[in-house]
Amino acid sequence: MGKLERLLNLTAALLETERPLAADELRRRVEGYPPADASFRRAFERDKDDLREMGVPISLEPIPGSDPPIEGYRVRKSDYYLDDPGLEPDELAALHLAASAVRIEGLGGAEALRKLGGTVGGDAEGTETIVSVPTDPRLAIVFAAVAARRLITFGYRGELRAVEPWRLDFVRGRWYVTGFDRAREDERHFRIDRIDGAVDAGPDGAFERSGATTGVRLQPWQLGDEPPRHARLLVDADQAAWAVHTIAPAAVEHPDGSVELELAVTNEAAFRSLVLGFGDHAEILGPETLRDDMIQWLLAVATPEAPTR
Repeated sequence: MGKLERLLNLTAALLETERPLAADELRRRVEGYPPADASFRRAFERDKDDLREMGVPISLEPIPGSDPPIEGYRVRKSDYYLDDPGLEPDELAALHLAASAVRIEGLGGAEALRKLGGTVGGDAEGTETIVSVPTDPRLAIVFAAVAARRLITFGYRGELRAVEPWRLDFVRGRWYVTGFDRAREDERHFRIDRIDGAVDAGPDGAFERSGATTGVRLQPWQLGDEPPRHARLLVDADQAAWAVHTIAPAAVEHPDGSVELELAVTNEAAFRSLVLGFGDHAEILGPETLRDDMIQWLLAVATPEAPTR
C-alpha cells in the first residue's frame, strides 16, 4: 500500500469516528503502517504533519472514560466540511460552467461540485478549458495561514520577511499574498512564485486581520519581471487631478498644485508609455537610472538612422 492510500484511509478513519481515537486504535484500523512500534510512531507522526500541512484539521482531545487520561485524534466534520450554502439551480449551473472552463493545475472541480449539490446539465466532458490557473507547493501553506491567522516567514529578494497574511489574490496569471510586513511596519504585496525557498507558518491566531486592505491591483508598469525600481514622477497642476484619481491616490501635493507620485516599476516599457501619455506635463524625478534610460530612449527615437549604402 502506498503512502497516499494510507493518508486517505487515515483521513477517513479520523472523519468517521464519533470519539477521539488513540494512536494504537488508528494503527489497527488503518492498513499500511510498519509493524515495529518505533517505526509506526515515526510514520504516524509524519502522516499527521502531512495531513495538517494539507489543511486537514486534526484535533487532539481527551478520550472519554480513559483512566489514566489518554489523548486521541479525530477530525470534526464541522471543521472539515463546508456548510451547505443552499445554492439555487441557476447558481449551481454557473459553478458547473466555471469548473468546466477553468482548470486549476493538479485539481479537479467535479468532486467539489458534487459536494455542493451535484453538477447541472450533464458532465463536463468535452468542455473546452479556456484558462489554466497555476498552483505552487507553497500556496496551500499561505492559504491556510490566511485562514488561521498564522504569521508566515520566508525569503524574498534576499531578505527574511515576517508577514501577517491578510489575503490571497490571483492577478494576471500570478498568485499574490497581501499582508503586514512586520519589519517595514506597512502593508506589502508578495508574488508567491518569487518567494525564495519554503514558507514557514506559526501558530493559529497570531494577529488580528486588517479590514482595510484592497488586495492586489496591478497597473501595466507593474506587470513585468524586471527588478523593481521605485519611480518618482512629478505631474503638473494641469494633469494632477487625473493622476491622483487614476494612478496614485496617496500622491504628495505641492503648493503649486503639482503632485509627486511614487510608483513601483517592473515593466519599464509600460512606465515609459505612461510618462509619454502626459506629454510635457510630467517629469521623472528619480531614480537617476530610470530618468537616464528615458532620455536615451528618446534620443534614439529622435535620431534618424544613417542611410545604408
